Amino acid sequence: MSGRDGSRAAGVALVAALVLSGCGTPRSGVLGAAPTAPPPATSPPAVAPATTSPAASAPPTPRVTTTPPPPTPAITGTRRPEPVTIELWYVRSGRLVPTRRTRPATVATSGLALSELSAGPTPAEAATGMVTLLPAGVEVTRIVDGVATLGPVPSADDPADRRRLREAQVVWTLTQFPTVRRVRFPGGAPVGRADYPGLLAPIVVIGPSVGERVTAPLTVGGTADAFEATVSVRVLDEAGRQVAAAFGTASCGSGCRGDYRVVVTWRTNREQHGTIEVYEVSARDGTRINTVAVPVLLAPHGG
Repeated sequence: MSGRDGSRAAGVALVAALVLSGCGTPRSGVLGAAPTAPPPATSPPAVAPATTSPAASAPPTPRVTTTPPPPTPAITGTRRPEPVTIELWYVRSGRLVPTRRTRPATVATSGLALSELSAGPTPAEAATGMVTLLPAGVEVTRIVDGVATLGPVPSADDPADRRRLREAQVVWTLTQFPTVRRVRFPGGAPVGRADYPGLLAPIVVIGPSVGERVTAPLTVGGTADAFEATVSVRVLDEAGRQVAAAFGTASCGSGCRGDYRVVVTWRTNREQHGTIEVYEVSARDGTRINTVAVPVLLAPHGG
């Protein structure tokens, strides 16, 4: 064998020896045993759960203080205020007679009443003989403790009976309001209704008013000083025919004045002009006396 072949054989023998030695007991040295498999995976150490109550474990809920919202302002509608009906006292045949007006609402009802009183009756009222003696421009300057004080009244040099009727018109008109019990005219003491006796007719009709549209049943009311306090009412159609009649008793009579209310009903198939007559039956001969005729508009039945 040549020297080259001998070196090759020696190398092969050395490799074989190394292979055979790796199949035995694992080698050891200063670095410790060589690993034969990947190390097992390790988990972090378990931590025992804390033994706390659910309330303690939950985060604290912050306390919120709320301020109530301001009250919602009332919503003002656009509805117009209700109209006001006032009573006016005019003069007919030297006596006081009432009528009514319906006007837009106002806080100055006394001023409105005097203005309407001085304006005078409507044509329909004037046709029944109503007049006014109050000139324009009379005003209430103040109302204190139930006393309404008037400013200057023009035409103060009228005859005494005319001046008395004019003052009575004002007193009876203003004292319909709860804030007025008496009236003070310039230069005089306060006066009330009782200071003008004898100026009312035996029968006074407060309602219905002249020209009012009325329906059945109708309540006729006012004051009266009648024999045995008996007040009678009848309804006439446009031809003057009686279509209904009734009677009632006043709260006082035969020498004293009392309130009365009489309900009367009728039937008509169409709207027409008519008359409500209120009267007293004479104790002497049974005729109608002290009659007050109020022209009205009779509404049809059910209308």
